[in-house]
Amino acid sequence: MTEPAARGAASPVCVVMPALNEADALPAALAGRPRGVRVVVVDNGSTDGTAMVARRLGAEVVAEPRRGFGAACLRGVHAAEGSDVVVFMDGDASLDWADLDAVTAPVLSGAADLVLGRRVRQRRAPGSMPWHVIVANAALGRLCGRLAGTPLHDVGPYRAIRRDALLALELRDRTYGWPLEMVLRAARAGLRVREVPVAYRVRVGTSKVTGRPWPTVKTFARMVVVLTRHAATRSG
Repeated sequence: MTEPAARGAASPVCVVMPALNEADALPAALAGRPRGVRVVVVDNGSTDGTAMVARRLGAEVVAEPRRGFGAACLRGVHAAEGSDVVVFMDGDASLDWADLDAVTAPVLSGAADLVLGRRVRQRRAPGSMPWHVIVANAALGRLCGRLAGTPLHDVGPYRAIRRDALLALELRDRTYGWPLEMVLRAARAGLRVREVPVAYRVRVGTSKVTGRPWPTVKTFARMVVVLTRHAATRSG
C-alpha cells in the first residue's frame, strides 16, 4: 500500500527506485533531484529502515515483500499510476539526477519509446565498475542488441519508458532478468529503443550483485536464460 508521503498532483514523470537495504545510500541517491519530481521508492524487504529513510526524505514508499529486482520494479510501475513516463534509477547513488532530462526527453517528445542510459567510459568514475563487470556488461549489451535488432552497448539501470507501453509488454521475469526482458520485448513489439550517454558514480555500500562472486554468477546466468528464451521464441 502506498504511503501518503509526497503523493500529490499527478506528475508526467515518475522515478521508480527499487531498494533493498539502501538506508545508508538513499540520502545521497535522493539528493539533488529536481524540485517537484515524483519519486517512488520500492522497499523490497529491507531490514535496515530503508522505508523510513525514504519517507523522511520526501519519497513515496511502497512495499514489495516478494524478493526480486523485477518484482520491485513492477510494484513501482503499478504505484506510478497517474504518471505517463516511468524512469528507473538504482537507489545506491550511482546515477546522476543531472541526466534525468536526457533520459526522459526522447520519450516525452515522442522521438523514442524506450531510452537506456549508456554508462560511457568518459563519464564513469574511477572504481565505479570493476573490469569484469565492464566486460560482462558489454557482452550482454551487444548480444541483447543483436537479438533486439538495434545496436546496444549497455544494459544499465537508468531507463525511461511510457508506463502504458511498459505494462503492455507483460514482462514475466521477476529477478535481474527484468532489464533484458524489457529491451527484448520492447523491440519485438516494434518500440523504438535509443541509448543516451549518462554518468556513473561509485555506489554507496557494497553491490548485492557485483560486490560478491556468487550473486554475480547467478545474475549473469539469469540474464543468459532470458536471452536464450527470447532467441528460442524468436526462431520458433
